[in-house]
Amino acid sequence: MGQSLFMQNIIACIWDFDKTLIPGYMQAPLFAHYNVDEKQFWAEVARLPQTYRESGLDMISSDTVYLNHLLTYVASGIFGGLNNRLLRELGAKLEFYPGLPGFFEKLRSTIHEQSQFARHDIRVEHYIISTGLRQMILGSRIAPFIDGVWGCEFVETPPSPDYLRMDGPSPAETPERPISQMAYVLDNTTKTRAIFEINKGSNKVPGIDVNATMPEADRRIPIRHMIYVADGPSDVPVFSVLNRFGGRTFAVYRAGSDEEFSQVNQLQKQGRVQSFGEANYQEGSQTSMWLKNAVTEIAEQMVRHREATLGERVGKPPTHLNS
Repeated sequence: MGQSLFMQNIIACIWDFDKTLIPGYMQAPLFAHYNVDEKQFWAEVARLPQTYRESGLDMISSDTVYLNHLLTYVASGIFGGLNNRLLRELGAKLEFYPGLPGFFEKLRSTIHEQSQFARHDIRVEHYIISTGLRQMILGSRIAPFIDGVWGCEFVETPPSPDYLRMDGPSPAETPERPISQMAYVLDNTTKTRAIFEINKGSNKVPGIDVNATMPEADRRIPIRHMIYVADGPSDVPVFSVLNRFGGRTFAVYRAGSDEEFSQVNQLQKQGRVQSFGEANYQEGSQTSMWLKNAVTEIAEQMVRHREATLGERVGKPPTHLNS
């Protein structure tokens, strides 16, 4: 039997961002910085799909249409000088739900500090998959605690036509300029691609294409070793993938919000999530206890599987025969 590509000893805790780790939308510090009416911006975004259809378009991505409108604000001078550096600086102003970001490390230590798991080198990794702005997440207080971020990215200086044949500095060497194009876009459905990149290890080994055929035994993190935490119906595609392949799903709501409670309660009734709780990650909260229990259960399953496999592959030693 050939050696597996990965040890499959990692538990992946995968997080949505807006309304999951923070109470609102991450763009709030951006609007405050430029003194822009946040409600007006989102009202304009909500109306954009209909406006585009009225102009003759049929295919419109409503999940990410806000990115185009953000670039329109930059081009018009309302978000003058907005670049990736400023997005990271604004990310530092984000306020997180109670218990964060420290809970990420506590979840790791739940496994790391138990000898039965340490003996098998079982570890926890944290990933964020968001339709929001990746640079803001990377600039936030939670960045040192995460192992990877999927989010929307902007280009500051697009290469000019025929740039490969032109002399002069490359786009990477040019001074900072305002963002002008989208480099990477993630919507609620393509979040599932990130799940399979984590699953196959494409995020750790660039030579592994996410679309390549790969046996389950060779994948870095089986989906049954994943937990996905998010806040609402927009996360149903990812919830569905994890539920289908044996992962864990959990929804959170803002304390005191009847609307958000009703939303996640409905998700559980529909079988979209396995459980839900308040977006409170402090020690002793129902959410923190459920997540700690989930990583512990997954780790215990991993130990049982590894020890059973060891018993199957290692023969018994020879013994003396009694006369």
